[in-house]
Amino acid sequence: MTETHGAIDAVWRIESARIIAGVARIVRDVGLAEELAQDALVAALEQWPESGVPNNPGAWLMAIAKRRAIDLIRRKETYQRKLAEMGHELEIDGDSVEDDVEAILEDTIEDDLLRLVFTACHPVLTTDARVSLTLRLLGGLKTDEIARAFLAPEATIAQRIVRAKRNLAKAEVEFEVPTGQDLIDRLSSVLEVIYLIYNEGYSATAGDDLMRPSLCNEALRLGRLLAELMPAEPEVHGLVALMEIQASRANARIGPNGEPVLLLDQDRRRWDRLLIRRGLESIDRAWNLEGTPGPYLLQAAIAACHARAAAADDTDWARIAGLYAVLAQVTPSPVVELNRAVAISMAFGPERGLTAVDALADEPSLKDYHLLPSVRGDLLFKLGRLDEARAEFEKAAALTRNERERTFLLDRAAAC
Repeated sequence: MTETHGAIDAVWRIESARIIAGVARIVRDVGLAEELAQDALVAALEQWPESGVPNNPGAWLMAIAKRRAIDLIRRKETYQRKLAEMGHELEIDGDSVEDDVEAILEDTIEDDLLRLVFTACHPVLTTDARVSLTLRLLGGLKTDEIARAFLAPEATIAQRIVRAKRNLAKAEVEFEVPTGQDLIDRLSSVLEVIYLIYNEGYSATAGDDLMRPSLCNEALRLGRLLAELMPAEPEVHGLVALMEIQASRANARIGPNGEPVLLLDQDRRRWDRLLIRRGLESIDRAWNLEGTPGPYLLQAAIAACHARAAAADDTDWARIAGLYAVLAQVTPSPVVELNRAVAISMAFGPERGLTAVDALADEPSLKDYHLLPSVRGDLLFKLGRLDEARAEFEKAAALTRNERERTFLLDRAAAC
């Protein structure tokens, strides 16, 4: 029984997004589609321990979920309208309905997945709601898993997901892939959600652990899926490249006691060369597509400068500073300017870098951003202004909510 339940759990994690997407194509309601998919999961939990796991478990779950969707539509007065929306004249009588719907949906599963991506990440939802709903519908994560990942109460996440589905229905969000300018606007929301998931895994905002690898892996999976679904979008490949290259450093950025290891101090022999190669290939694909480089591709190009350097001293910091200057024009941001200041300090000396950092001192959005005093402390340390550096490191330690980072920053303060 335990082995069968483990198999069901694994199948659900892999297939749930496709099942929900396929059913949502029929019922035109993401929340209802998830309920019907869950019904299929319950049927598997009831039947598979006795009958055994089918040869094609994903197809079994899909068939059950679609059949229940069709039964539901049959019971509603809107059945004819639903058929018209699908653009097909189907027979209401007889068992042929299921066969006809299967034929319609069989070749459109990739389109359905893309529709699900754009629906779950719709801007009508808050950012937190988009992230939670995406992990639930596309990642197949359970509510308690999402809650653990973001250190939030399970009840909070559950309410957030319920409200998200209700708000999608209330706003009558179409289960479709947008076109034209709307596609560009909505795609940025999708990419933002995936990168937010990745960043929370790569550098946890709170808790005892510096990283949450499961979230990094989930974001990478979603990014790769999106790249398969939208191969002509350079920013999609740019985001995948950025995540691949950053993920390549995972083994080297944490010390033996869980402490963070700065990029320049990392043992580059521990970087994952396969992930780097995949990232560089994604960058090449993006550059070969038409269009002006966007923020994810530019950040990936910056990450590639580090990946290509065999040693820290080989890093082309002047190129990185130039790329950050372009990035600041594409997406003006104080955080981008802070990163550019670091690159300037590495390329042209800590004094010039400190000047660039001090220009951000009164930026309201950086008031509680612990990396601003952290960077400033590092530059002051390099200039030999140790008392000032210590004060900045202590300030940064007081601002961070991550215990590993706090310990690291207090150690740096003590070293002054």
